[in-house]
Amino acid sequence: MQGVLSGFFVIGVVVGIGFLLAHLRVFTAQTQNMLARLSFYVAMPVLFVTMMAKEDISALLSTDLVASVVSIVTVSLLWLASVRWVWKLPLPETITGTFASAYVNAGNLGLPIATYVLDSPARVVPVILTQLLFLQPVGLALLDLATGTATRFTVGAFVGRFVRNPLTIATLVGVLLSVFSIRIPTLLATPLGMVGGMAVPTVLLAFGISLRLGPRPDRRTGPVLAWQTFLKLVAMPAVAWAFGAFVLHLAAPDLLAVTLMAGLPTAQNVFVIASQYGRGVVMARDTIFITTVLSVLTIFGIVALLA
Repeated sequence: MQGVLSGFFVIGVVVGIGFLLAHLRVFTAQTQNMLARLSFYVAMPVLFVTMMAKEDISALLSTDLVASVVSIVTVSLLWLASVRWVWKLPLPETITGTFASAYVNAGNLGLPIATYVLDSPARVVPVILTQLLFLQPVGLALLDLATGTATRFTVGAFVGRFVRNPLTIATLVGVLLSVFSIRIPTLLATPLGMVGGMAVPTVLLAFGISLRLGPRPDRRTGPVLAWQTFLKLVAMPAVAWAFGAFVLHLAAPDLLAVTLMAGLPTAQNVFVIASQYGRGVVMARDTIFITTVLSVLTIFGIVALLA
């Protein structure tokens, strides 16, 4: 339990610093945009390269990975179906909403939970891999198309935007380094580690600034926010648990791991992505805030039921 509380405490403190400095007018809306761009184009790509390069990709092809893929795909399809028949959102907001509903905070919250609750930081890797190699690059490529100058969908345009996105490139580079067992030289690893270390703090600071300076939640979006919160904190861990229990027949520790990872709140990366493309920013911000607050209850509930 200490790991769960520590993870939430760290996030809250850094977000609070951003909120306070924005309130004191030390940070402005321009600061928020700068931090978001710094994270999107520099810090997060470097972090992804260094993180993926350290992992044994072959060891990640496990039941945890299968359960992660199934839960993310199922929730994404539920969200897309609700947009098609209920919410009628534009395509960019639909894609951002998919991220908000299915992209879990596996980095700065999942890692301490996996380490202290599940006794293995490697438990977070399958969901990170699923998001970095599947959900994120596909969503970003579609966002590029939806917000760019392309007038029609073509395979060439999709692939081109897929490989030009900095986060996708960083993920692919990290995977290649891991597959070919190429270690980053110590002389280079140190400065890269410093740059990658900025990723999480800059995201959290920008999020705190948005909470203070951004528009207030729109009551008209309340039903959408409630649905996204349900998908993220209830449907996604429920799918992971059901698939793990009745299809994969996982042992208790493995079932707890896949359910807990699926029950993490929406990642701050979603806010960075929404800010970069300028679509669905308030929706992403509100979903991150609500799911992070309520996930304290759901995470403790999952541990209490399955541990």
